[in-house]
Amino acid sequence: MSRGRHDNLTISSFPRAVIHIDADAFFAACEQARDPSLRGRPVITGKERNIVASMSYEAKARGVVRAMRLSEVRKLCPDAVFLPSDYETYSLLSKRFFAIVRRFTPDVEEYGIDECFADITGMRRPLKMSFPRIAAAVKEELDRSFGLTFSCGLAPNKTIAKIASKWKKPSGLTVIRGRDIQDFIRGMPVEMVWGIGPQTAAYLDKLDVRTALEFAQKDEDWVKARFSKPFYETWQELNGRMVYELETKEKDTYASIQKVKTFTPPSSDPEFVFAQLSKNVENATMKARRYRLAAGRAILFLKTQDFHGTGAEIRFSRATPFPHEIIAAMGPAFKRLFNPKELYRSTGVVLFKLTEDHIVQPDLFGVTARYERLVKVYEAVDGVRVKYGKHTLFLGSSFYAHKFGQHLGERGDAPKRRKELFKGETERQRLGIPTLM
Repeated sequence: MSRGRHDNLTISSFPRAVIHIDADAFFAACEQARDPSLRGRPVITGKERNIVASMSYEAKARGVVRAMRLSEVRKLCPDAVFLPSDYETYSLLSKRFFAIVRRFTPDVEEYGIDECFADITGMRRPLKMSFPRIAAAVKEELDRSFGLTFSCGLAPNKTIAKIASKWKKPSGLTVIRGRDIQDFIRGMPVEMVWGIGPQTAAYLDKLDVRTALEFAQKDEDWVKARFSKPFYETWQELNGRMVYELETKEKDTYASIQKVKTFTPPSSDPEFVFAQLSKNVENATMKARRYRLAAGRAILFLKTQDFHGTGAEIRFSRATPFPHEIIAAMGPAFKRLFNPKELYRSTGVVLFKLTEDHIVQPDLFGVTARYERLVKVYEAVDGVRVKYGKHTLFLGSSFYAHKFGQHLGERGDAPKRRKELFKGETERQRLGIPTLM
């Protein structure tokens, strides 16, 4: 009889059961797991850009924060260990992370490289465990498999699950049942709620709403009259309803595509900086062609060593997926923006006004025939890249970006993963094998 009461309580507490799983200090933790001598030490990745990309909890405890310059970190934390970021390895381990979660449920949303949502509704009977026990089992399996820690939150929806996963960081597991939501959000500043940014928090403050609970307790008509749909949906989730469904399908299109690269040391050489921009365009158009998209417009931007940025928007006479056309159109704008007296540290490109790429109707001027030839050329180029490596073939305008390393000097140390190749690998082509275990 008591078991029946427990089951009924669980169902009412979790009309839907969602886990948010967040890897603790993922990049730095990956380095510590790979090299046990780094455990317990302040580890910082981002050496190649001279700014903090990720830091271990030991470094956080000393006051290190993201985007801090390494020169500032040395003053706070003289014994810090600085490492170049190894995004390739982190990506491989991220895939393994999501694969382990999918052992417990097929409904997994990969929300970032180091976090995901998992809907375990309906999995109690197949797994023969309660929802809290399933969440605990997921965390135990991840902790054991990786040798690093994960923080998990179980709740009736994504917003509350996100709150729960941050409740006991690092390595925490927090369960927030429907009946307990108000207790957890009672004193929580409204800006800590997922989806509520500084501008919305400032607006709520003017309305004398400063905590998540104060917002949740507002009348529905009051919320609808003052806020757009996304914030009304957040209000609903703070009240225990599930509005945000998991996005479990692989992304099949994009509204825009952005590629940005930082290089060190900074440069005032126009050919080198333009080559970096050209390489970004090639990377962006590779992705566009993969999804059969063409860009109607693009934005190029340059960032100086002191983090000042300049940019320009380029419009094309027709949508294009071809990098040489975009690069040619960007040339005049680059000359206007580039200042030879400045040192530049990064370039970037955003492709937008994306439309489905298709062959236009036959014309009298040979445009269609030329377009078809270019399609075949780039299909062959993309085929070579898939087989032999992403940058096996590249445009001449990108030559200097490939001739000289993206990061030179002390900060340009190669990640350990690039120094220790598996049999059959090259520096350009990796095997999809996680390297920790």
